[in-house]
Amino acid sequence: MFKRHKFLASERKRELTSPGATRSILKNDLRNFHSLSQFILSAGPLKSTPAVKHSKTTHFEIEILDAQTRKQICIVDKVTQKSTIHDVKQKFHKACPKWYPSRVGLQLERGGPFLKDYITIQSVASSSIVTLYFTDLGQQVSWTTVFLAEYTGPLLIYLLFYLRIPYIYDMKESSRRLRHPVVHLACFCHCIHYIRYLLETLFVHKVSAGHTPLKNLIKSCAFYWGFTSWIAYYINHPRYTPPSFGNRQVTVSAINFLICEAGNHFINVVLAHPNHTGNNACFPSPNYNPFTWMFFLVSCPNYTYEIGSWISFTVMTQTLPVGIFTLLMSIQMSLWAQKKHKIYLKKCSSYMHRKSAMIPFIL
Repeated sequence: MFKRHKFLASERKRELTSPGATRSILKNDLRNFHSLSQFILSAGPLKSTPAVKHSKTTHFEIEILDAQTRKQICIVDKVTQKSTIHDVKQKFHKACPKWYPSRVGLQLERGGPFLKDYITIQSVASSSIVTLYFTDLGQQVSWTTVFLAEYTGPLLIYLLFYLRIPYIYDMKESSRRLRHPVVHLACFCHCIHYIRYLLETLFVHKVSAGHTPLKNLIKSCAFYWGFTSWIAYYINHPRYTPPSFGNRQVTVSAINFLICEAGNHFINVVLAHPNHTGNNACFPSPNYNPFTWMFFLVSCPNYTYEIGSWISFTVMTQTLPVGIFTLLMSIQMSLWAQKKHKIYLKKCSSYMHRKSAMIPFIL
């Protein structure tokens, strides 16, 4: 048995050491290596397993205190870095439903300015816990509602006086006296003015989505509606005296009024859809429309045209109430224009030094 195994081993050794067997083994090894190489190449390049990134989102905890008593009202948690003050107000409203977002005023410190809705929490936070002070702003109304109420009232009130409804004027005297043509023209111009305001509020102006206290609406309506009643009462009165220089004064004033109304409209369109280019990107640019060339002279040509309209209306009707209203509006608009002019100066001082705020070369 041992001899037999020894014989087989010697035979196997003889086969392996023979030249033919060696070539056969090498050939098989090369074939196997070639097949393995083709398999690896067909599998494509090796791809590394992407590392799993664990995003760390920082959350803030907003503590809201009463601005007067400093007592804690609630805590708003899980506020992300990109959350805004508006988002905080929404969550605060869910915790305290009696205060809807528009009447919520939030401050970083007592007596400080109210934070704008677009401000992010990350920009005001110094740690993961942020303390804000709450103030109830009272009942609020949207700016669109304010503008529509301001302009609808004068339009309707003037028409009531123009129609000479009973209990305003003496009916017998009204029937005896014929109206001067300027009375009809004044009604037309007044209606054009406020209809333009209403249409621009609805379709042109980009009215802020913010709100204002209800008392501001009441004050604005009282001013516009009260002066309109006074103006309309005088112009539509049966004893109204026409302008001193007759039709020439009325015609020139009416033409100037319509020009200023058109200019005001085109300026408002440019302000609503600015075409900012070049170095003047901080300031609305005039275009091919000649009415917009007023931008070369003043920062707020819409106020310039507005005052021009009311001065023309004053000269056309030659009444004291219109003159007083024009004076008050001029003072208010000059303050608004100077404020905007200062803002423009900060943004582009090299370009704005040659401009006036509202009246070319004067104011």
